[in-house]
Amino acid sequence: MRKILTLVITLTSMFFIVACGDSEETVDYSGVYEGYAWSGEATGVAFEDATQYIKTTLYIAKDGTIVDAAMDFQIKRDGVWVSRLVTEATAEIDYNVTPVAATPGTNYAAGTSMFTVTTGDWMSFYAIGVSADGTVALLMVDPITRYQFEVKLPSTFDFSQNVSSLTVGSGLLVPTRRTAGGALISPTDWELLSDKHFLNMSYWSHVVTDTGVLEGISASSSVELMLEKFGVTFTGGVPQVMNSKTGFTGLGGWAGNYGSIREYLVGKNVLEVLSLVDWSDEKYEGSINEENQFGVDVATGATRTAQNSVDTYAGATVRLSRESESYQKALVAAGILKIEDVIIGRF
Repeated sequence: MRKILTLVITLTSMFFIVACGDSEETVDYSGVYEGYAWSGEATGVAFEDATQYIKTTLYIAKDGTIVDAAMDFQIKRDGVWVSRLVTEATAEIDYNVTPVAATPGTNYAAGTSMFTVTTGDWMSFYAIGVSADGTVALLMVDPITRYQFEVKLPSTFDFSQNVSSLTVGSGLLVPTRRTAGGALISPTDWELLSDKHFLNMSYWSHVVTDTGVLEGISASSSVELMLEKFGVTFTGGVPQVMNSKTGFTGLGGWAGNYGSIREYLVGKNVLEVLSLVDWSDEKYEGSINEENQFGVDVATGATRTAQNSVDTYAGATVRLSRESESYQKALVAAGILKIEDVIIGRF
């Protein structure tokens, strides 16, 4: 944390010099500046050898005001760079399939899914449809376990039941496939989550309903109301046929989270926003090593993630140490920070 203290002292001195200088000495910060964070950086992987990177672009006015900002997450797939912010997706549903749970843990194996999905972004993804006979098929990716959970309900189902009735143990909420690693909760046995439904996997599950398509839905809401939020219509308590549709819950996947970061930054002054994360927070004590790398060599009990899904960091619910690094490097390009002041995020 010593380098953070040095950064604060350096910047305080810079503010003093700028404030005391005459108009002829006023710094012109205008320009377009880019910064990058990439996978493997903390272990010595060169940027040109990385398979994932985050890029921040800042459009800064003369006085340091951020006029516009953009952030992108690129990942190399089959030798081609693809943005994770792409929101186009397709979903085909086989209503004859009964979803079967995946095998969790070290011997992970995918289960059986009703859905064939094409998407560049699994974060908070959902897909839904209703067959001609009124069968509802719903897929929702849980941000806590990073599994896709599937719900298959016949037209005769009592849709007035509470959402809390759709538990893992009931067989009505089936985790069929893991969509990503690095989950907050990595299940080893579904029995441990038998009493959980989609809205209470953990305390942080509220990010699904705080904003977006499911805003206002709770465990005591009816299943019918939740499905209506997804676009399903009912006649006499029976769901009506609906072609498959896709979307994102919460802030809206990667694109939504990065859009929220942009909204947070535009209009602010770069001399006042030196990071997307408040690294002075005591919970990060022991999480930053002597090379200013976060979450690599951590002290016992120290956190490895920079995330605050209650108030959000910079408007987003993603873990922001990587994004903050790319932002700080854009400030380095603008001459506001030195490279040794940048906190290397955990990628």
